[in-house]
Amino acid sequence: MSTREELCKEVLAKVRDKKIEFIELWFVDLLGFLKCISITSGELEEVLRKGKGFDGSSITGYAEIEESDIIALPDPSTFCELPYVPPDQPSARMFCDIYYPDGRPYDGDPRLALKKQLERAKKMGFIYNVGPEIEFFYFRSPYTPELLDKGGYFDVVAVETANALRRETVEVLEQMGVVVEAIHHEVSSSQHEFDLKYSDALTIADAIITTRLVTKEIAQKHGYYATFMPKPIYGVNGSGMHVHQSLFSIEEKRNAFYDPSDPYNLSTVAKRFIAGQLKHAREICSLVAQWVNSYKRLVPGYEAPVYVSWAQKNRTTMIRVPAYRPDGGSSVRAEYRVPDPALNPYLGFAVMLAAGLEGIEKGYELPPPVEANVYEMSREEREERGIPDLPVDLFEAISETRKSELVKRTLGEHIFSRFITNKLNEWELYRAQVTSFELEKYLPIL
Repeated sequence: MSTREELCKEVLAKVRDKKIEFIELWFVDLLGFLKCISITSGELEEVLRKGKGFDGSSITGYAEIEESDIIALPDPSTFCELPYVPPDQPSARMFCDIYYPDGRPYDGDPRLALKKQLERAKKMGFIYNVGPEIEFFYFRSPYTPELLDKGGYFDVVAVETANALRRETVEVLEQMGVVVEAIHHEVSSSQHEFDLKYSDALTIADAIITTRLVTKEIAQKHGYYATFMPKPIYGVNGSGMHVHQSLFSIEEKRNAFYDPSDPYNLSTVAKRFIAGQLKHAREICSLVAQWVNSYKRLVPGYEAPVYVSWAQKNRTTMIRVPAYRPDGGSSVRAEYRVPDPALNPYLGFAVMLAAGLEGIEKGYELPPPVEANVYEMSREEREERGIPDLPVDLFEAISETRKSELVKRTLGEHIFSRFITNKLNEWELYRAQVTSFELEKYLPIL
């Protein structure tokens, strides 16, 4: 494996040889919004050594005004050219890790929170691999959800504008090192999906940020709008981001989730990992479904999970163990179905992994699978089977997170407290609104 010094030399050589003029330094704020500092190639060598200082007090969830100086240090392993910029302005990007001026890793860096959990997994002998299915909508403008097509699941629509947008997006992503295994039309009109090839969680978190940006850039280039909003249209399926997860055993060099002797081919490690995510599902929900709008998707009847359960064939459950395994035992995985594509992937993956590792460390027992349609069960039947509900709105989700020692330990006090405050503020703004639903339903009669 190349050292940082060797990678930096490679970056400098590529910038020189390809005459790249601008380098974008990427990082995300507390909520997962991409931030960027652009530098010229002449500054690059010094920035690779010392980082680039900026005012953290202006970034959501970062420093307070009295401790605002922080440093963005590029990760040279993430260097790639930007194929979507004009050819007369050759540019590249690198993701950054954030530091205090004295060289300590910055407590408010979401990428650091994930790195800590990945290091925890490594000490336990595992690499955490994930493969997301990223759903989104194409609209004609960012102001109204006007559809581009009337297609449905896997449909091929004649003269489909969206098909051309998807293909161009994938071409750009592939040039940037993001491997897309499949693309297709989703269930709702004008809804589409990119399936990214699995890799370690940090690589995929970076890839999700890249995918969201490139998808929007290509749509905008052609006069359209791509949105990862979880539920932009009432009455149809919202956009989720199912995450296929597995642990790779470093010592045994194999999928640690696989056991050929088990009826579900699940190892003890896999069962305890899934049990951990089930047990902590309510308290981590606000990190994987972090917006008020996220809970408009998590309602019965639209193939989104509402209850805390697992199964193999049942697509109403929170975690599914897919029976289709193209690569045999190496394909055994747990599909976590709660997240939506508007999450902060670093924080989302961090708490998902932490919950699973907690199950392994503490030996949680996996409850029986639920293959029946959970939507059709009565509350009494669900209670009898021990199937809890997921939070019904952001306030309930944040209330659960506030009580969670697991989440606080995983994110650290800095991110934990700021995330709670930010989400409570979002909820207060939302609940004070008078919606069109209320005006249409109540104004004529009250």
